[in-house]
Amino acid sequence: MKRLFLVAIVSFFALGVHAQTPNQWGETPEDSLFCLEKVNLFRMHYEAKNYREAYDNWQMVVNTCPRSWDAIFTYSQNMLDNLIREETDSIAKRRLIDTLFWTYDVRSTYFPKRFSVGSCIGFKALNMLRYNADELQADQTKYKDIFKMFEQSVELDKENTQPSIWNNYFLLAEAMVAFESDTTIIIEAYERATTYIKIGMTEQYKRFDQQVAKLEELQEKFNEQLVDPGEYSRVYPILVRDTARINNFIATYEKTLTNIEQKFTPYAPCEVLKEVYGKKMDEMRDNVDALKRMLLLFQNSEDCLKDNALFEEAIAILYKNDPSADAAFWMGNFLIQRDNKTSEDYEKILSYYNEALGKYETNEQKSTVQYMIGTVYFIQQKFVESRAAALEAIKLKPNNGQAYMLIGDLYSQSGSRCSGGDNLPYAYNWAAADKYLRAATVDPSLSEAAAQKRNSLTFPSKDAKFERGLNTGDTYRVGCWINETTTVR
Repeated sequence: MKRLFLVAIVSFFALGVHAQTPNQWGETPEDSLFCLEKVNLFRMHYEAKNYREAYDNWQMVVNTCPRSWDAIFTYSQNMLDNLIREETDSIAKRRLIDTLFWTYDVRSTYFPKRFSVGSCIGFKALNMLRYNADELQADQTKYKDIFKMFEQSVELDKENTQPSIWNNYFLLAEAMVAFESDTTIIIEAYERATTYIKIGMTEQYKRFDQQVAKLEELQEKFNEQLVDPGEYSRVYPILVRDTARINNFIATYEKTLTNIEQKFTPYAPCEVLKEVYGKKMDEMRDNVDALKRMLLLFQNSEDCLKDNALFEEAIAILYKNDPSADAAFWMGNFLIQRDNKTSEDYEKILSYYNEALGKYETNEQKSTVQYMIGTVYFIQQKFVESRAAALEAIKLKPNNGQAYMLIGDLYSQSGSRCSGGDNLPYAYNWAAADKYLRAATVDPSLSEAAAQKRNSLTFPSKDAKFERGLNTGDTYRVGCWINETTTVR
């Protein structure tokens, strides 16, 4: 018994458990020893992928001390998935499936700080889609119940909703459009997704900026010998790991949002959006959040910004009642789409963008605004100012490929006035090609567009290069306002 007690205590601390509630490990000392032993056995078998043995111990733990260790529920999805896949008896398989559903019913009760109610509802809905296929096929109206569960999940968790729940919620929204012949279902789903995901991404960008600042501060102090090498070696990897984790989190949500936008596009062309929201406008006038969701939807379609009286009315109301960074930015985006703009119009657009720039909090947001400022100057043929804004956008967000594309466009349209001192025709296009290549490197999604721009460039002729003794791979200084060193091609 003493040996068993020692094993249990070692397991207790190995699990990282500290302050315990009175009945966390059972009602009696005997329960505590029993639970500690079973938790340890569960973990041992789970890590060895002996899922049947792990499940036997798991059942004992959840029956006796379900509050003992949150990983009992964290690991249950993978364990039960494997058992369900291997089970051949239909009744036993159904029992395992129901057990999996049950884990999502109770985990937020036992560990409210670890599992949110919204996420539990969402993952239960996801598993109901996975494991109730026959039942759903027989009665497709049951999809409505699962869809309502997804809606409840995302409204509870909002910006904290997990990507897998967003993806499945939107897939089911597509199916519901077919069931109900109602496009507004997917429009409302898209409203939720774009609104909450972007809020979540903004919060993550704030955290990312903070982590990068900590990294830079630590590196500066280390370079100035203000931090002990041992402390630097301990802290630096932690900051790098946390920064990478946040960056991966952002990338996952960006991919999720891109997938949703691609799926949504066929369902709501601009005219459909105008029709849907035109009917709802009267009830939305005093609802700032509803106006924001609508404007965000229009904002994602350039075609919906031009000559859109509904957008113009909504943005005017929003800007008056809530002159936020988004409102100012959207105001600028709307005005830039207008035809026959005057110099005064451009000043007004820049004023809105600069207002947004002063109000936005993350480097990601500020980078986007700087890019748009650069675009305004580009339209005005103010190349120096445009490049300065694009470079600022890159400084704020090094992988802003659009900003590199903008600089490439500036260079490619500079003309022969920007050749080198020997007036080599088209040499400025070498510098443009550099920027297009860089755009594709930092943002692979621009690879095709960047390649098209590079392929459309006209470079100096062989004779012109020969006359000047230039060979492929040589360095070359492009003059004029560009004033950059490039490579002979």
